[in-house]
Order: sequence, then structure tokens, then C-alpha cells
Amino acid sequence: MTASSQLWRAHAINRNRHFQLPREPNRKNNRDGQWEWRAPPPVEVSTKILSSALPAASPPLHPFSLNGHSPLLPFHLLSFLFLLTMSTTNRLLLLAAMLYYLTISGGNFSKGELQRFGNIELSPSAGVLNYGQGLFEGLKAYMKEGGNILLFRPEENALRIRMGAERMCMPAPTVEQFVEAVKATVMANKRWVPFPRKGSLYIRPLLMGSGAVLGVAPAPEYTFLIYVSPVGNYFKEGVAPINLVVEHELHRATPGGTGGVKMIGNYAQVLKAQSAAKAKGYSDVLYLDSVHKKYLEEVSSCNIFIVKDNVITTPAIKGTILPGITRKSIIDVAQIEGFKVEERQVAVDELLDADEVFCTGTAVVVSPVGSITYMSRRLCYGEGFGVVSQQLYHKLTRLQMGLIEDSMNWTLELS
Repeated sequence: MTASSQLWRAHAINRNRHFQLPREPNRKNNRDGQWEWRAPPPVEVSTKILSSALPAASPPLHPFSLNGHSPLLPFHLLSFLFLLTMSTTNRLLLLAAMLYYLTISGGNFSKGELQRFGNIELSPSAGVLNYGQGLFEGLKAYMKEGGNILLFRPEENALRIRMGAERMCMPAPTVEQFVEAVKATVMANKRWVPFPRKGSLYIRPLLMGSGAVLGVAPAPEYTFLIYVSPVGNYFKEGVAPINLVVEHELHRATPGGTGGVKMIGNYAQVLKAQSAAKAKGYSDVLYLDSVHKKYLEEVSSCNIFIVKDNVITTPAIKGTILPGITRKSIIDVAQIEGFKVEERQVAVDELLDADEVFCTGTAVVVSPVGSITYMSRRLCYGEGFGVVSQQLYHKLTRLQMGLIEDSMNWTLELS
């Protein structure tokens, strides 16, 4: 077996990175038992050993390894980006196997099937391309200490995509079809679920108008598909406090619009303000309502909570902003833990004397807010989790990873 045939490739599409990972120690360049990443041909191979980043000894075998070999993905280095893992023969290893349904007349979905991940073919006149008729979801799979996999409240995602489909005039899979599709896709990709506490497998369902349509009308045909990717933390700070800036001119959503459903164009509206904020060193943007321009709505891709005198307050949704599943779970957990929770309009001025501020979402889970810059004034909330957010984060993540008993029946275990 040649050295090149012992290498696996990992493509980080979003950041144009291209790594090769050794399936076994490379004896020629392996010094002191270190593992290394090598650049792909024809780029000159680097012999630099990333001793500070990669383990000094062979990592433990993944419970779902191939032929006794660990996938050797550096789970502890994962960030929140799309990763495509391939063999050197360029045959996909089901990292992102798809399960999709195709509608027929009457809005009934055909039986789904797993396919190798790859490009899909769409008509230039597809409804999703011309009129944005599409929805997406996001959920995660976690590995338990024993190797089984947990899904967290997948039926809530199914209900939310059905709610969005009604708003977008689209047929949708049933809750049972959605959950079974998620389960099948995760199990087909189980070897890529990161080790416990090293990340998660992000699951992205898509429902889109794939049929050709020229006039402004619902598409005649729809496709439902799911792909996955192992991910780490959403914010580069990890669970360190993030720094937000309040946006005054651009808005996240408007009353009567589609901000309350997870439509494909939902996040496109945040890109301008978010890019400007990150260029100035902020982690993300906190948006105000578009009518009064004084009430908090949400951060670009997550909901926000403030804590004052042990009372937890979060902006009321009322159909304007997407109802987050993690947000709902945090509210439920907080009430179980004995905290008072208020859902109401929250004026931006209430940030001035808040004890804690934190964000929640499927991707971010729970992230403490270290500072918010408002009208050129920086409001600081500490250097990590506050007492309340720490308690909620601890309870929620232990539930998601199966470390405590699930008395709410929120998790679905796959073996």
C-alpha cells in the first residue's frame, strides 16, 4: 500500500481548506509519535508537525470506525463549517449521504432513499431558485459515552418545517416521515458523529420547490433531502463570552413577513450587518424591531435572553421571529429549575442593568454574552457564564448528551 493510499481527504468547503489526514502514522515523517496533516498534491508536502494541536499518540478507536480504523478526523479541532470527507479514490464515504422524498400528484411523497452525497440537478426555472420557495431545518446528533447516538427533540423540527411549509404553500413530510428520514441519514453517517463532548453531527434537512415554474406560483414538484456534517462550536470563542453590537438601521424581520419561519432566504438578510460587525471585531449583531426600533428581537442566528434578579426574560415571538427549539427548551428547563421566565417586549434600555445576557440556538446551544455595544457604549456582563446561564447550559447539554436522566422524554436514542 502506497503512502498516498493511506491518506483520507477532508474538504472544508466553506473556507476553501483542503487537508489530508493519515489513516495510520506516516512513518517517514512521523516524529516522536506525533500525527500530522499534509497538504495534497501537487502542493509541496509539509512536514511540519502540529504538536500543539494533534494528539501525541494514536487516538482511541471511534465506536463506528471502518475496518478497525478510526476515521481520524480531528474532532477536537472542529469548527462550525461544512466538512466533506472522501477517500483517495474520490469515492464518497457517506459523510453526507442524502435521504430525500419527491412529491407526486396530490402532494404525497415517494418512499425516500439514501444516495451518495453530490450535486443535485435543478431546472433553471425551479421555484426555489427563482422565487425562494424553500425551507431548511437544523438539529444535532450527539454520541453518548457508550457509543449510542442521541437526537434531541427531532419531532419539534418536523412540526416547525410543517408550519413553515403551510406559510410557503408547500407540501411537507409528516412528522413520522421526517423523523425516520433523520434517523436513517444519521445511522448511515454514524462513523462521523464526533466523540462525546468533542462536537456533534449537524443535520440539515431541506424542503424546496424543485419543479419548474415561470409565473409567480407554487412549484409543481418538491424535493425533501437531508445532509449532515460533523461540527464544533458555532462561535470561534467556543463557550467563551461573545461580543455583540446593536444594529439600528438594518432589521432582521418585519411584522407579517416570513421571519417567523425557517425559509431559505431567512438568513440572507443578516449578511450585510453581520459582515460589517465582524470586520470591527464583534462576534455578531443584535437586532431591534422594525416598527419602534427599540425592542430586542434576536441575534443573527440565535435567540437572546437577559437575566435580572434571577428573573429570565426573552423577547416575545408573536410570529415575527423564528421560534427557536433550543429557546423553547431553555424556557422549559428554566421553569423546571424553579426560575421565573417572562416572554414579553424587551426594550433595549433593559440591557443597561441586566445581570446576565446569553444566546441560545441549535448551532450555538447556549453562549454567554460578554459585552453588547449600544450607541457607542459598551455594556459588559462578565468573562463567562453567569450563575443562571451556567445552570441552564449544564442541564441542557447534559440532557442532549445523555449524561443525566431524561425525565421529559426529549431525546431519541439510536443504536
